Amino acid sequence: MADRLDISQRKKDHLALCAGPNVGFRNKTTLLECVDLVHDALPEMHADEVDSSTMLLGRKLAAPIIVAAMTGGTDRAAEVNRDIARAADELGLAFGLGSQRAMFVRPETTWTFQIRDVAPNVLLLGNLGVVQARTMSTQQIADLCGAVGANALCIHLNPAMEIVQPGGDRDFSNGLETLARLVAELGIPVVAKETGCGLSRRAAERIVATGVKAVDTSGAGGTSWVAVEAHRAVDEDDKALAEELWDWGIPTGASVLQLSGMPLEIIATGGLKSGSDVARAVALGATCGGIAAAVLKAHKAGGYEGAKAFLHRAILVVRAIMLLCGCRTVDALRRTPRILHEPLASWRPEGPLR
Repeated sequence: MADRLDISQRKKDHLALCAGPNVGFRNKTTLLECVDLVHDALPEMHADEVDSSTMLLGRKLAAPIIVAAMTGGTDRAAEVNRDIARAADELGLAFGLGSQRAMFVRPETTWTFQIRDVAPNVLLLGNLGVVQARTMSTQQIADLCGAVGANALCIHLNPAMEIVQPGGDRDFSNGLETLARLVAELGIPVVAKETGCGLSRRAAERIVATGVKAVDTSGAGGTSWVAVEAHRAVDEDDKALAEELWDWGIPTGASVLQLSGMPLEIIATGGLKSGSDVARAVALGATCGGIAAAVLKAHKAGGYEGAKAFLHRAILVVRAIMLLCGCRTVDALRRTPRILHEPLASWRPEGPLR
């Protein structure tokens, strides 16, 4: 019973903290500000000729944008999920759920993750921790995905968050074996997803070997989940550890750059706040960019209409940048001339993490 109650309270805490201030990285950014895209004064096309559509996980999106992993497990979480998923559906974007561990431990919360009645066509990504997936049967995981109508499942990797969380996981063994099993048995695409600390090329090479074909960088520079746990910590040792590791991780831009050119679909998340951030992430090699906290804040301020307006503007900015770079397609944007400044330039694949 204690675990059931703790998960519910933790989800409430996370939702409240992520919509507020002081959970961002203190001295580390996404490094996307180190990307300059080269202006084309002669794009030679009408603005309406820009095609911002792209493919992700076998589905066509109207723009290379996903609302990154949201929430679930509480009444408030249900409202957030349903409003934002509905907005994403209407705009032709993708949407990710928060961790479905709460749904597994407390089946009565399943309804807080269910959005298909308001977002029947959205590309929906389920979400489960690799440590939990390791101890569950493939059928149990398939049932979680089926209950919400997920098109794919993110398996999140969050050792930094867990190591500072009171009562968090400490055994991170057999993660690669778990990914390989799910790729072979689950029946829907599996996405290996970090949670705010980024993926290195070394980690991605091991992920590719499992058969996973898509990753979510969730890099440093946005919400620090270590910081979130620092706010929740009561024990002085937990709090001190979280304070020390507050800024731990690979910046999102650096993670995308490290992974570019690999046989992976790359979802760039972690600190993206705008259409400009999405465009720069795509220019670094991402398949699409994911925005989370900024959408959550827009929803907090204006509900469904606020979230939809924010996402609509992000699409407009992506399309405008494509035009100004002379790119008719998203694929062309991935090949557009770009200038990389330090410190991002030092994170090229042949750099220190190779």
